[in-house]
Amino acid sequence: MPSISKKGGQMPASPIRKLVPYAEAAKKRGTHVIHLNIGQPDIKTPKVALDAVRNHTIEVLEYSMTQGSEEYRTKIADYYAKQDIFVGAEDIIVTTGGSEALSFAMGTIMDNNDEIIIPEPFYANYNGFATAAGVKVKPIASSIENNFALPPISKFEDLITPKTKAILICNPGNPTGYLYSKEEIHQLADLVKKYNLFLVADEVYREFTYDGREHYSILQVEGLEEHAIVVDSVSKRYSMCGARIGCLISKNTEVIGTALKFAQARLSPPTFAQIASEAALETPQSYFDDVIEEYVSRRNLLITELNKLEGIKVATPQGAFYCVAELPIEDADHFAQWLLESFEVDGNTVMVAPAAGFYATPGLGKNQIRIAYVLEKDQLVKAVHILGKALRQYNAQ
Repeated sequence: MPSISKKGGQMPASPIRKLVPYAEAAKKRGTHVIHLNIGQPDIKTPKVALDAVRNHTIEVLEYSMTQGSEEYRTKIADYYAKQDIFVGAEDIIVTTGGSEALSFAMGTIMDNNDEIIIPEPFYANYNGFATAAGVKVKPIASSIENNFALPPISKFEDLITPKTKAILICNPGNPTGYLYSKEEIHQLADLVKKYNLFLVADEVYREFTYDGREHYSILQVEGLEEHAIVVDSVSKRYSMCGARIGCLISKNTEVIGTALKFAQARLSPPTFAQIASEAALETPQSYFDDVIEEYVSRRNLLITELNKLEGIKVATPQGAFYCVAELPIEDADHFAQWLLESFEVDGNTVMVAPAAGFYATPGLGKNQIRIAYVLEKDQLVKAVHILGKALRQYNAQ
């Protein structure tokens, strides 16, 4: 039979979704699965966004503009201005989720076999986007010991070669929840200017910062305009993962002009989803205040409960809604599958995301998991209780 492409064979499976068949089998057996594995918020989508679609009177569902409607992009620019980020509608391309924005960014700034440096652990799909673009990821490990802070700049410099085109960060981080400080962002900004690289920042969790900390965007750094590319999305901010609307932002006109050609190849972003996303920009600050208060409460409870378990080490997130926990086991992939196939407490089990898939360096993260605290607090307590019992039984085998 015909063979698939080498690129297709090299595409990594999602560490978040590859366990779904085992979870579905558990559910068919009657086991209730508590999902700690995926960042799907349980927070209600703003009513104003849903009403905008319900009440629209479109009679012909036409193509939108390739770069997204001008009205929506103008309102996005207004949103950023409130965050002390000053861009125009012409600096923005609306995309089908943040995922497409990242793909456009890689296709725009890198050729086959070019290199991109990414602190690990990182959002697992970065590996997939890089593979699809023919780009080589050069990982640089951060450590749970210091909460996954930015590695020393000297470590970045050690990895830079003539093939290096960019550094990619996620801020706040998925899967770690780490929030880069203004000082760390400026260190990276100085580095990319020194070596004439791009700095790409995935800022989709910008709104979720805790303990009085504030998000600092790479677009706020003066003199970085030609180097800075930001990826954003409505998915997490407004609990609208299914809308699949994101955007690519840069003051570099050549970047935007080139990314637009990639966008033209897929025609346009979805119309109704843009309508919902545009309306979502009217969401009052009180919505975010309530959401952040809820996530802080969940985070604090989760960390407290995890720290009660023997042998567990956990990093405290400063943003987003994930944490990485290091377990007293050797293989989190095997443990996660075992949880779904062979373990339950009173008809319940938990589904976690093995963290090895969030690393590019083989062997790292083998005993770590990512937990998404997007569940109500009673479910989080229940899940940690089950996890503790599971670890005791698993290690006693």
